[in-house]
Amino acid sequence: MAAPLLSLSSPTPSTTTPLLHHLSFKGNVRTLKANQCQFPAIKLCQHKANQRQSLVVRNQTASFVEESFVSGGNVRLRLDNLGPQPGSRKKAKRKGRGHAAGQGGSCGFGMRGQKSRSGPGVRRGFEGGQMPLYRRLPKLRGIAGGMRAGLPKYVPVNLKDIAEAGFEEGEEVSLESLKMKGLINPSGRERRLPLKILGDGELSVKLEFKARAFSSAAKEKLEAAGCSVTVLPGRKKWVKPSVAKNMARADEYFAKKRAAAAAAAATESAESSASA
Repeated sequence: MAAPLLSLSSPTPSTTTPLLHHLSFKGNVRTLKANQCQFPAIKLCQHKANQRQSLVVRNQTASFVEESFVSGGNVRLRLDNLGPQPGSRKKAKRKGRGHAAGQGGSCGFGMRGQKSRSGPGVRRGFEGGQMPLYRRLPKLRGIAGGMRAGLPKYVPVNLKDIAEAGFEEGEEVSLESLKMKGLINPSGRERRLPLKILGDGELSVKLEFKARAFSSAAKEKLEAAGCSVTVLPGRKKWVKPSVAKNMARADEYFAKKRAAAAAAAATESAESSASA
């Protein structure tokens, strides 16, 4: 005889009562098996999936840039939304297309004149034949005599500075001694410049001066004070051998002329003294 079926109204053991709420049963009591549910109840949050919507912008670059900025740059670049940045392109003027184009009947070129004709026009800076502005303005310092005309050629030192430096009698005054005394401290381009003595001030000590150049006032004051003056030779400029040969011939020619003039002056002085 088959076993009685399990009914919900019949009393059940206390051990199986808590299982009825969580487990599903299949079959009779003899083939009682507990099958746990494999898919627990899950509430799907569909509102999150609906937040992002597909965006399609065609031939509107400004709208594409704004939408991509708002959405964090998630809009995909495609051939239908590529284009220049907004404001980077400007429509060209439509010249010669009537008054509606905005340039009037002569396209903005006026009635007559060279600039209204076709062709290249005039070059930059041309002022119709008069002296142009770039030629009327004065040139920069030093260009008239060469690019180095305005640059210093010597390291100048005055006599008053030498007197205050504390040189003793008989000492040598040169570029090296002035550097050791701390009177001059040339730097950069001035380190290769020679020394020049200027005549501002007075000197009472007899010294030996060696410099490339002396001003006329400095030379007179030094000779009056009994100082020895030595002019150092300058660095010779390189010239071509043919030019050097011609310069030597010219020096020889002028030396002969000076000697002849001095001899003539001596003979004239001798004749004048004899006649007297």
